[in-house]
Amino acid sequence: MGQAQSAENRNLSREGVAKELANRFAEKCFTPLELYSFKEVFKSLADQEQQVRHLKEDTIARFLEIPDVLGVSPVLFQMVSYIGAFPFLQDAPAVLGLEQMVMVVTIMTDRYRRVLAKASTNRRKLLFKSLAVYDRKLNDKADEAVVEDGNAQKDDKTPVSQHAAGFAVDAPGDDEDELGADDDDELVLAAFDSLDYVNVFKHGDAPSNHGALIPADNWRNLIMLLLLVAPLDAQESLSSYANRVAPDELESLKATADCILASFLGFESSPGIKYSRFNSIIPTLMPHIFDGFTPLFEHFLFSKDLDFHKHKDDDPAAPATLPPELVQPLLQDKASIMNLNVLSQISFFIPGSNLFRKLRLLYSGEEDGFSMGSFETKVFNWRAPTILLVSGTRLLERDHRTTGSESAFFTTLPAKRFPSGSQVEEETLTFGVYLNQPWKHTHRECFGDEETILFQLQPVHDVFRASAFNKDYASFIKPSSSSPIGGISVGCPPPPQSQAYRRSSTIALGPVSLVLDSSFEYGCFTHNYMSHGGAFQGSVARKFDFQERFEISSLEVWGCGGDEEAKHQAERWAWEAREAEARRRINLGTGDIEADRALLEMAGLIGGNRSGGSMM
Repeated sequence: MGQAQSAENRNLSREGVAKELANRFAEKCFTPLELYSFKEVFKSLADQEQQVRHLKEDTIARFLEIPDVLGVSPVLFQMVSYIGAFPFLQDAPAVLGLEQMVMVVTIMTDRYRRVLAKASTNRRKLLFKSLAVYDRKLNDKADEAVVEDGNAQKDDKTPVSQHAAGFAVDAPGDDEDELGADDDDELVLAAFDSLDYVNVFKHGDAPSNHGALIPADNWRNLIMLLLLVAPLDAQESLSSYANRVAPDELESLKATADCILASFLGFESSPGIKYSRFNSIIPTLMPHIFDGFTPLFEHFLFSKDLDFHKHKDDDPAAPATLPPELVQPLLQDKASIMNLNVLSQISFFIPGSNLFRKLRLLYSGEEDGFSMGSFETKVFNWRAPTILLVSGTRLLERDHRTTGSESAFFTTLPAKRFPSGSQVEEETLTFGVYLNQPWKHTHRECFGDEETILFQLQPVHDVFRASAFNKDYASFIKPSSSSPIGGISVGCPPPPQSQAYRRSSTIALGPVSLVLDSSFEYGCFTHNYMSHGGAFQGSVARKFDFQERFEISSLEVWGCGGDEEAKHQAERWAWEAREAEARRRINLGTGDIEADRALLEMAGLIGGNRSGGSMM
């Protein structure tokens, strides 16, 4: 690709500047071997028309092994055609030649930071623009569908919108430009600055951003792809996950994508997502959503003709990688809530390096019993982070239905002041909490730290980060005379222990909180957005008050860690089993009273002011 031009002979044409930036990216962001492999891959894939070599949509989709069933290839090609025009985005869509693909791979793999060190580390605006269309009709539909956030609630139906291709720009409307009329892209300015061209091109003829939005169908299809590529490792083939798009698994993938899409569509009839919502939701609810693009587009940097793992005398027909049966699965255990799609969904806000191939099922209510005792036995010895998942069916409080244990649960809650998330009966709700500290009994203070995360997975993806307002992160309380109401709570203050006359039969719900009763039959999630205070922050996607009461159907706890944590837990279990057996084998009826007394004194059971009773 040659060296960048000298400062004295710089070509101020767009083609010259783009080539100079591509050269700089190639030299600084790729190793010599990666650059050689990249050229070989491009050469093997490119079509030639009128002496111009370039990549087509179906070529890129086939090379990256994008499943046809997702219908995402046109969306992905729109993205790369836009990014390929960098830094002159007004020229998009670009013909994807060698220099343009350097831009694409550098930006999609986040390697641009090695050159654009002064730029903001966030490429969110650029990715939004690459997915957006500028269609006045779609934008008018979105404006007509806007409702006040306090009334914005969503049922279980997936928004239906008209598919729209990108880059067809209608006349802009009179609405305020959400991206900002004078808002230059920070990455573009950083690119010009790195070449000392910032003053020349800073105020170029950038396209109007009026009415820019991502069509809901396009975003949904891309979310499905992002769920699929989330666990990818370097040089790992996407085809190895072909079973995740099989007919019997595809519906689960679509359902998970719908829950994530619901975070962006605050109202059912919206045809797309505007930048203001995209920009507010991504950093909090799914900061790692685009991480899977890095290993996916790094495939362009590894030529299949170059395999340094093989030796000269190896059988050419021998497989270069381990057979599938020898590869450690992404999820070792099976359960009713957690599956590969839910795992990918969680990796959007918890780094996948802490999740994939590292989760162990510690407790399952369906297998171990819905009791706090079983929970304690299975979970308390895990000395690493854990993820609790609870799923159930929404309860709508009605006098003629609230009888028995359901009625008893309602009596422990304060009077309901907020509506349910929706009025859909028997809708499945799934909540969870990530705890960075081991579980323990709660006495005066809750446990957990600023890394604790409360979240919802279904029917709307939402994440509630820990705040500094208070530290009532999590509690585990068994019912007793001092604490008549036990259970697990997240975001609620522990009940007072010292003053019996203040004991209440009502749970003190936190502003943003999750409560499970001691029998693990019922749960309650509260989101008091207007309170502006609590152990967890309010939702950035749903800025209104609501409360979900539900009957628990599944409860699981997963341990985050590897073999070392599992070994420690097994050793702890073995020690407790030996101690229990030793206590059962103590025989104080040997007739040697002095020996028995000495044994009890050593155990601290007698001596001092404790007589221990008669030994006879």
